[in-house]
Amino acid sequence: MSSPSLEPTTAPAVDQLAVELRISLLRTARRLRAQKSVDELTDGQFSVLAQLYSHGPMTPGELAEAEHVKPPSMTRTIGALADAGLVVRTDHPQDGRQILVSLDDAGRRVVEETRARRAEWLSRRLETLSDAERDTLAQAARILRSVVAE
Repeated sequence: MSSPSLEPTTAPAVDQLAVELRISLLRTARRLRAQKSVDELTDGQFSVLAQLYSHGPMTPGELAEAEHVKPPSMTRTIGALADAGLVVRTDHPQDGRQILVSLDDAGRRVVEETRARRAEWLSRRLETLSDAERDTLAQAARILRSVVAE
């Protein structure tokens, strides 16, 4: 007959923490995504604009790979963004079979305004916390960066 383990188990505590973190992070992300400068823009469309803002002109294939979507889906997204006057399509300088997609000035403004709105929304909420709570969140942010880096 084996004796029960005397070592404390942390699995339920870790499992519960995982659930609570997942819910909190998803709700926070949802609230942040809602803070955009153009209501008609989908999350996927904004993500493409942000890619172009950060990385400069890209081919549709590069954008599809970066966004983890199929090329036909990216073609539709690029078309909608072009129709909205947020991106421009130009011939690829080295490959005549390709096009490059880049931000128009209006697309650049959408990214900058949306990022500013999101930062302002979160800053207003962080201002309501105590210094100790903000310090705890700063530590949590560092820890979460390492968790998702794996």
